[in-house]
Amino acid sequence: METANTYKLLSYFYISISFVLVGVGFSYDAFDFLYIFITASVFVTGVLPLTHEKGIEWSTYISRILVGSLFVVSGLIKANDPLGFSYKLEEYFAESALNWPFFEPYSLVISILVASAEIILGFAVLFGGKSKLTNWSLLVMILFFSWLTFYTAQCDPNGVYIAVENGLEVERGVTCVTDCGCFGDALKGSIGRSLTPWESFKKDILLLVFVIILIVRSSFIKINTKTDDLIILPFSILFVVILGGLLFGWWFPLIFTIATFVIYILLKQLDIRVIEIDWQVAIMVTIVSFGFAWYCLTNLPQMDFRPYGINKSIPEQMKSAEELGIPAPIFVYDYVLENNATKELKEVRSDLYMTQKIYEDTLWTFKETKGESYMIKDGYMPPIMSFNIGDEQETDEILESKEPIFVLVSYDISAADKGVQNDVNEFVKLSKSKGIRFIGASASLDKDVQEFKNESGNAFEYLGGDEKILKTVIRSNPGLVLLKDGVVLGKWHYNNFPTFEHVQNEFIK
Repeated sequence: METANTYKLLSYFYISISFVLVGVGFSYDAFDFLYIFITASVFVTGVLPLTHEKGIEWSTYISRILVGSLFVVSGLIKANDPLGFSYKLEEYFAESALNWPFFEPYSLVISILVASAEIILGFAVLFGGKSKLTNWSLLVMILFFSWLTFYTAQCDPNGVYIAVENGLEVERGVTCVTDCGCFGDALKGSIGRSLTPWESFKKDILLLVFVIILIVRSSFIKINTKTDDLIILPFSILFVVILGGLLFGWWFPLIFTIATFVIYILLKQLDIRVIEIDWQVAIMVTIVSFGFAWYCLTNLPQMDFRPYGINKSIPEQMKSAEELGIPAPIFVYDYVLENNATKELKEVRSDLYMTQKIYEDTLWTFKETKGESYMIKDGYMPPIMSFNIGDEQETDEILESKEPIFVLVSYDISAADKGVQNDVNEFVKLSKSKGIRFIGASASLDKDVQEFKNESGNAFEYLGGDEKILKTVIRSNPGLVLLKDGVVLGKWHYNNFPTFEHVQNEFIK
């Protein structure tokens, strides 16, 4: 009886949530489809237990499919670019953000662990393995991410914090993390922008709604029966297709998921009794998850969602909306005005302040700008806002060159791999013999660059560059990039440094 009442309360809760979501409205612009899909899923999950005796089981299936598939895709996106995810973690850990600088040296390790954990937990939900451990782990992770996104969403860009330098207290500006990094660069690369912290917070809360039912049903969820597999596996594949293939344009999650399902089914068929099937599956998923993350770390991302991917034109992606003849987004600020007589405060949008000529009203005086700018109308934003290697003239020469140019990117030259330098120097000799320009790009100080050149025997010029831009261009230190007409023709990790003959035959016609 108590269980039945619990299920009824859950149902009413879910139905209420779905109506709230409808009332809020479809505010996710490019994410409208997912918003509608999730809203409908919440409603159905709430209605089923009230309308059918097996409704709670079906609601559990829906929750497992949605949560498990989303975690698998999200984890694979992070594992695809563990170095990029570690950069995002460094933003969070920075003294000016969360003020957890003691975590910064471990950001790459944490990046791989988080990505792998999401994949492992996602498949564990789909397979029904160790449900109590899995579901409570999910709950902890979701609650932490919800807190993190809520914390960053409330960040005041005009805020300050007290730092200690040389024993003295110094006031510094707060750095707000405006891009949550939940799906790496996948959303930017596919639909043009990432989730904001507030949008990510809402996403985490919705996930929490589905995790609640898994927590309540933990004691009933066991390793899948054949019936469970026939329901869960096909629909989770469909959801992975929607997220990975249709939304992100990346079909690898589908291949990875199907391959993992096949191995899982084979393990069940083999019926090895050395350890429980739950742990067999967990070990298998752990190995393949860490293996994929390690492969992408020691090579380049399997899928490059950034605007510097192969065959992408840098100049084209720097063109503004005005240059392309398409609408640009409209950003505004909230102004705080003070009544000269009553000292009453009111807020007004910056665009209305100008168009309605509120500034001419002598009763009100502008006091301050509140918070950061926000978008009131969607529009085109260039994928690349700025790009520089050297000064403006040198950058233009590189991007406008009709001849191929090799760029060796070493954003931090003191940490650049030294084992590949002999290969680099041999490559440079052959490149120069063919009259092909070869340059280096680094954000390091000139003296550090010169010291490295003396030690490594690099006989080519290094130009300066922005560290963040260079890190985005290629996930390798150093990494080789081939440009022509501003188009990225090829990219190579230092672990896969090519021979000149190979590049000439394959990329330089």
